Amino acid sequence: MTDRMITTRRGVMGLMAAGAAGFAGACSPRGDNALPDGAISADGIACAEPLFSVSYSDEQRAQLVRSMEGWVTRAEALRAHHKPNALHPAQIFDPRLPGVQYRAQDDVIRNLPGNAGPVPTDSVDIAFAPVWKQAAWMAAGQLSSAALTEIYLERIARHGAALECFITVTADRARAQARARDAERAAGRVRGPLHGIPYGLKDIIDVAGMPATWGATPYRERVGEETAVVALRLEEAGAVLLGKTSVGALAYGDIWFDGVCRNPFNPREGSSGSSAGSASATAAGLCAFSIGTETLGSIVSPSHRCGTAGLRPTFGRVARTGAMALCWTLDKVGPITRHVADTAYVLAAINGGDAGDPASFDHGFACDFARDLSGLRLGYNPQWLEEASDLDREAFEAARSLGVRVEPFNVDDKPYAALLIQLEAEAAAAFEELTLSGRDSELRWQDDVAWPNTFRRARFISGVDLVNVDRLRRQVMAMMAERMDGLDAVMGPNFAGNMLLITNYTGHPQLALRAGFESQRTRTIFGAPADDSEETFQVPYATSLWAPLFEEGTLVSLGHAIEQRLGVAGTRPSDFS
Repeated sequence: MTDRMITTRRGVMGLMAAGAAGFAGACSPRGDNALPDGAISADGIACAEPLFSVSYSDEQRAQLVRSMEGWVTRAEALRAHHKPNALHPAQIFDPRLPGVQYRAQDDVIRNLPGNAGPVPTDSVDIAFAPVWKQAAWMAAGQLSSAALTEIYLERIARHGAALECFITVTADRARAQARARDAERAAGRVRGPLHGIPYGLKDIIDVAGMPATWGATPYRERVGEETAVVALRLEEAGAVLLGKTSVGALAYGDIWFDGVCRNPFNPREGSSGSSAGSASATAAGLCAFSIGTETLGSIVSPSHRCGTAGLRPTFGRVARTGAMALCWTLDKVGPITRHVADTAYVLAAINGGDAGDPASFDHGFACDFARDLSGLRLGYNPQWLEEASDLDREAFEAARSLGVRVEPFNVDDKPYAALLIQLEAEAAAAFEELTLSGRDSELRWQDDVAWPNTFRRARFISGVDLVNVDRLRRQVMAMMAERMDGLDAVMGPNFAGNMLLITNYTGHPQLALRAGFESQRTRTIFGAPADDSEETFQVPYATSLWAPLFEEGTLVSLGHAIEQRLGVAGTRPSDFS
């Protein structure tokens, strides 16, 4: 806490005055700019009214002035009270609708995705191999965890700096874990399919004693005190931690305190939002898989840009205990892999609730790679496909070739953009101290759309509007439950029809998978040309599948089959092959 932290009544009233552009008369319609001690005036209220799209009479303004003192006192006490990032709100989001029955599942993955064959002689081929093949080679005694870990550590040492995709590399720890996993296997103890598989962990997820910087300058010296549930579960599954992958500061974008994480297919551009390092490192063969998080696109977007398979699970399926909170009612943890099938093995390891995350719960996860997909009911929107890329249409045709039954799908016309109010309010609450102390100025990214300005603007969100946004969210949940009823999955472009926004708020799972490659100029984080250069690069393009709550197994089995038909998942970034 710094000397700019505002906790006194004068400070609170002064902030309201300056921030509301008129509570202290700074924008007084009568030119009164000399109000004593930050006092609230009727003129100041009149000047602030346009910010909230309200209009009051002189009598109503006078009444408000008389009642503001107690309101300010309550705000002062609330801001002075310590609220750690890990403190959840009392109101908990649950994507499950009352009266709806969700299919129970055994915790099992049935049937291998294919034949692993013999282990390659080229270490690069081993590095880019699917996790399920690496696991099969270890089970057959053809590959050790120590050897695989050394391959990845060597690749990180050679390519990590160019991609800026790791913040912390834990080489000694990884080697020790790999030796221990090999010793366990030799003794007949195998923890599961991920036994001995090296991975990268997004740097908003804590491991005790290890730097956990949240990608942000104000927290660059932060060290985890306890190990997050996700990391503990991966350790229990036998996975080997290579290090912490870079994350856009406070889980937004690809700009972190010491760099910009790069897309391995075009290192001139960033790898997009905020599981940037996880997607980049995985796509470049610097780890077998990685863990990302998503609040609003942070798994899907970097997977789209870097060509990875990103699975955003049903909200609440994976406990977030020990991970940085950005938005308690939206944050989700999920796997990022090079091949769709691998997402099932990772999700199986991290699945389940935990008491430390009151919004999490237990629900089984089952996936069968031998599932008969013919007759599966696949929703699609003809207009989305008409306006989509050729690659989206090719992926859709690949799905149809599997014998699925396609059915029209649409969403209602609602003010979906208003839902963003909830994200901005929760994020601003999670990092209130950063804003009120002025330390937000330490963040590297200071554009209008970046967190500092967004957090400041969120101070002017009406509490009434915030409640009504939540009511809108309930309407959207009911609408999506109705639209998904009778469907096994929905397919379409990643960002079509507000589906990324809608399904993040309703809690539905989404799988982004590589559909092919397209020629693109170097882009900004939001996809616009980054400069005047006309040079283009062949970069990945993803398409998406969505499913009813808890039906990730359908997403994976269908996505894997589509991936096999398209035949583009194995293409490597040339600079890192």
